[in-house]
Amino acid sequence: MVMVTRDPDRYRIWPGEGYDGVVRVVADDSYGTGTLLYGGRAVLTSAHVVEDAERVTVHFSTVDGAAALSGASLALHPEYDAVDANNDMALVWLSQPAPLSAARSALYRQDDERGQTTTLVGYGLTGEGDSGYDDSPRTSHSKHLAENRFDVTGDELKQALGGGINWWPRAESQLILDFDDGSQAHDALGLLAGYDDIGLGAREGMIAPGDSGGPAFIGDKVAGVATYAASLTRNGLSPDVNDAFDSSFGEVAGFQRVSYYQRWIDQSLREADDQAPSRADQVVTRIIEGDEGTQLAYFLVEFRGQRERPDQWVSVDYATRDGSATAGEDYLAVADTLVLYPGESQAVIPVEVIGDNRVEPDETFFLDVFNPVGGEFADGLVTLTAVRTIVDDDIFLA
Repeated sequence: MVMVTRDPDRYRIWPGEGYDGVVRVVADDSYGTGTLLYGGRAVLTSAHVVEDAERVTVHFSTVDGAAALSGASLALHPEYDAVDANNDMALVWLSQPAPLSAARSALYRQDDERGQTTTLVGYGLTGEGDSGYDDSPRTSHSKHLAENRFDVTGDELKQALGGGINWWPRAESQLILDFDDGSQAHDALGLLAGYDDIGLGAREGMIAPGDSGGPAFIGDKVAGVATYAASLTRNGLSPDVNDAFDSSFGEVAGFQRVSYYQRWIDQSLREADDQAPSRADQVVTRIIEGDEGTQLAYFLVEFRGQRERPDQWVSVDYATRDGSATAGEDYLAVADTLVLYPGESQAVIPVEVIGDNRVEPDETFFLDVFNPVGGEFADGLVTLTAVRTIVDDDIFLA
């Protein structure tokens, strides 16, 4: 991650400071970045990071220390196109649940990303905006963050530049930002495409090698997946501060737009989870706690109505709530939107139950489902609630 500051460590994330769910993804002898998703079993990254790899390992760095988990399986977007950097999405299904101290992330599902400030997190190279990244040998990989702002979509940039870029972003599927230094001379999108805006000025950062697959957060939700950087010219104009392709001031970066790909992500996660119930009579309401790691408690949401259109999405918001069980101690809280896509009438919401060796009574927590879109709850209800019991399996002998 290239930093504008002269002191790159200013933006280094130390264990315990957050973003513990942003991971280093090692594919054979190369590496990129990824994001641990809700459920603690899968990491979102770029297809070009892991394609053709014989071995993928996911490295965590948290307040509890370092951990490495192997990837049990991969899901690459079936229409991944390396030439035009389209559909550059992949999921790594972990061989075991992620460490408890690694933060889980939800997807950013709205399409209002343009103009919003985003936090970029990754394990890539660092450097300075006026000279680009430093690719000298390093003995360790550090996690860094930077801020920037989404400016346009990839197809909007293509339309504005015409032949100024030699790839074809799929409509609405990519988000583009430029790396400004506060001057109009290095405002790439302003100088070349008429999007005059220096964004965050000298506060901005940029992706660099090693950040591929890393997240761009809006708030605490992952809105983009880092795919590429580019140095653009048009009609003899070049905003790049040093005319080199090195993540310096005046360059642009492209991200896969998570809101566009949420259907592929959601359905790929559902397909990979062979433990999820598919009928109401398969739902387990009493979950054995276990001694370590996490077990999954499932909530099954079913839609029994009629869609107004065959292509209509149906959704509900949901959030966990403490009963006698406490979030963070007995289970991991979740709050997100569940979408049932065309052809789907049901899906599960997984919640991680935390294992321990403490002798304690059985405890309960709730899941509230609300704000239905494309359907409604029966009997005029505003919220549906289900309960799960965490069954203690620790034996005490006096």
